[in-house]
Amino acid sequence: LSLKFGDVGNLKGLVIRFLLTTSYYQMSVQNWFSLHSLQLLYNHSTQATFNATRIYAPASYSYHCEHVSSLQRYDALLIPSSANDLSKLWEVTFTDFQIQGFNIQEGHFAYAKDCASFFSPAILMGLVMSLILLLVLAYALHMLIHLKSLDRHYECKASPAYFAEVKDNDIGDEKEPLRSNANESYELRNQQFCKIYI
Repeated sequence: LSLKFGDVGNLKGLVIRFLLTTSYYQMSVQNWFSLHSLQLLYNHSTQATFNATRIYAPASYSYHCEHVSSLQRYDALLIPSSANDLSKLWEVTFTDFQIQGFNIQEGHFAYAKDCASFFSPAILMGLVMSLILLLVLAYALHMLIHLKSLDRHYECKASPAYFAEVKDNDIGDEKEPLRSNANESYELRNQQFCKIYI
């Protein structure tokens, strides 16, 4: 794919040439195209060549990226092919770059595969916050499971006891006074379930 600009300043016959390849991948069961390299031609000869990295999409899609550049601040998707040619002297940057080499219909781009990473800073921050919240929830559940019972003032836990009705004349025999400093309390003699301190 060639973009011909003609004469630009001192550059005679400036051409930007994109070399695209297509391959079939069995894992995705479809053809994918990729940008193999980019060449800058002027004065009727190749002057600079850049190898392209990570610029690919399914053959029925187009590829879109906000910046495709040889500069590190734009993630350097274009890498000089050799230190011996003039590629090091060039800085190439495409803004709002979109390309499609195959299966073009009615002169319009197909659905675009964007170069945005699945793990952008916002997504990573969301994952970290989710992990922190999960740790807090796990700690809270751990504390609830190991929560001590407040029944430690009793010698044992007794289910509700059923006491048969007693006659009025037997009440005196069933209760025995307990000696204490100033209070008078009673305790059942026959304790079948549990001893409770008052």
